[in-house]
Amino acid sequence: MDRVGSPDDRFDASAARRSAEARGETLDQLLDRNLAELLQELRVAITGVQVLFAFLLGLAFTQRFADLDGFGVTVYTVTLMTTALATVLLIAPVSFHRLVFRRRQKGALIRVGDLMLRAGLAMLVLAISAGTLLVLDVALGRGAAVAGGGLVLLTGALTWYALPLWARRPGFPAGPADTAPDTDPEGGPR
Repeated sequence: MDRVGSPDDRFDASAARRSAEARGETLDQLLDRNLAELLQELRVAITGVQVLFAFLLGLAFTQRFADLDGFGVTVYTVTLMTTALATVLLIAPVSFHRLVFRRRQKGALIRVGDLMLRAGLAMLVLAISAGTLLVLDVALGRGAAVAGGGLVLLTGALTWYALPLWARRPGFPAGPADTAPDTDPEGGPR
C-alpha cells in the first residue's frame, strides 16, 4: 500500500488516487465528496437515534415504568445503553473533526467517521429492535414482543448488512452509473 508520511495520508492514498482518477476528480475533490456523503449519512442516522433516545430518557419517569417486570427493565436497560452508545458513536466524528480541524487530516476524518458510523449503525439496529421488543411486550405480551423485535432485528440485519455485502461481491451487475470500478479512500469497493 502506498502510505505517504504526511498527516492527511492516514488512509490508502493510492486507492484514493485511483478512485479520484477514475471519476475525473482530484484527490481533494474525492475527499470533499466522501466527507459530504458521510455527513449526509450521519444526519439521517443521528435524527433517528435522537428521537429514540429522547423517548427512552422520558420513559423511566412515567408511572407505567414501575409496572415493568425484570424482563422489561432488562430490555429497557439494553435499549437505553445501545441508544446511548449509538448516540456517542454517531456524534464522535464531530468531535474528531473539531480536534483535527485545519491539520490536513481529512482522509483520517473520513476513515474514522466511516468506522464510527458503521459502529453507531450496529448499535442503532440493536436499539431499535430492543425498543420494539420493550413496547410490544407492554402492549401485546411477551410472545408478540419477541416476534416483533426479532422481525425488526432480522430486517435490519438483512437490509443494513447482508444486502449491501451481497451487492458488493465481485461479479454483481453494476448499474449504468457504475461503469468504472470505484474504491473508497480505505481501498475497498464502494
